[in-house]
Amino acid sequence: MLSILEREVKNYLKNPLFWIGALIVVLGVFQNVRPYLGIHYLAEGEEIVNDYPDSFRSAEVYEGYVPSTEEQRMELWREKIRDTLITAFEMDMAEADAVIEEMTERSMLDGASGITADSGGTGGGNGMDIPAACEYLEKEYRFYGAYSSYVDSAYHKGTREEINAYIADNLQDKTFSYYFSRKFADFAGLFMVLFASVMLSALFFQDTRKNTYELLHTKPVSAAGYVGGKIGGGFAGCLMVLAILNLVFWLLCSMAVKDSGFQVRLSDFLWAACLYILPSMLMIVSVYSLVSLLFKSPLPAVPFLFLYIVYSNMGSRNEQGIYGYYGRPLAIMVRFPGDFFDASPPPMVLLNQGFLVLASIGIILVSIQVWKRRRVY
Repeated sequence: MLSILEREVKNYLKNPLFWIGALIVVLGVFQNVRPYLGIHYLAEGEEIVNDYPDSFRSAEVYEGYVPSTEEQRMELWREKIRDTLITAFEMDMAEADAVIEEMTERSMLDGASGITADSGGTGGGNGMDIPAACEYLEKEYRFYGAYSSYVDSAYHKGTREEINAYIADNLQDKTFSYYFSRKFADFAGLFMVLFASVMLSALFFQDTRKNTYELLHTKPVSAAGYVGGKIGGGFAGCLMVLAILNLVFWLLCSMAVKDSGFQVRLSDFLWAACLYILPSMLMIVSVYSLVSLLFKSPLPAVPFLFLYIVYSNMGSRNEQGIYGYYGRPLAIMVRFPGDFFDASPPPMVLLNQGFLVLASIGIILVSIQVWKRRRVY
């Protein structure tokens, strides 16, 4: 088994396409995580200038946004409604304020009657029920889009003091690399899955040619040794690229934030890679092994794996009907929705990664049995 593994690793190392693919992965990940390397405390007189809206539903701290408190969010929302009533409905300031006051009173009464956040709505400040307020505007004034305005008030452009306080608060108990490694795992996982789906197609390509396939079955190597060596070689190739990624981005992250005094640990990168990326690599190489031995060609696995990638990256709606990425059973990609300091893995991701490893082991065992049944004695 070790000789087969060693041969496969050497084949990858001698293949220029392998290194070209590795370079594309590094550049692709860098292009996506580069903005996060610019996060820092703002110095006296420094400000982040852009022409983005004053508030938005999801925005990054490096763009100058911070989460709104409930009071700030309600104020921003009322201001958006007031502006729309004046510009689109041609009301004056007094009329717009009267509509907002009536809307607030009606929604607070509805909220007190049981239409609250716990019953499917989104509660606002001072007992205000947002869905009820939006419904009032739609019925009375045909004002549509009020709820979207509320969602867009989740983040606002912060002052220098707000941005620095937001960064300091999040780094009080966790390292900078704790957050950065999640964004790293998000995009590294995406590019590594694509890299593995392409490069591992060559793993069984030569061995499944008719003459070679029959000749290999006459050799004394065991089924477990052969399949284990091939899978180990493919997995080792992915592991080398992932090791390069971890080292490169740990160094980049360390150099980028050293002036800010942020703490960066290599262990954060390694932990994220082992937990969120390696199980996917194991699943991909396992699928290639089974398909190659069943069809005597790895090519049928390529379209299947790309459909698998699409399935893994698809969003869905939660119980509240909100569309987003919540993960899928046996997905080979773990995405981290949310902003830099709010990024979190989808629900039950640890359980899913465990099932992914178990499923891979099961596929490997089936592959061994397929090889045994086709052996020539």
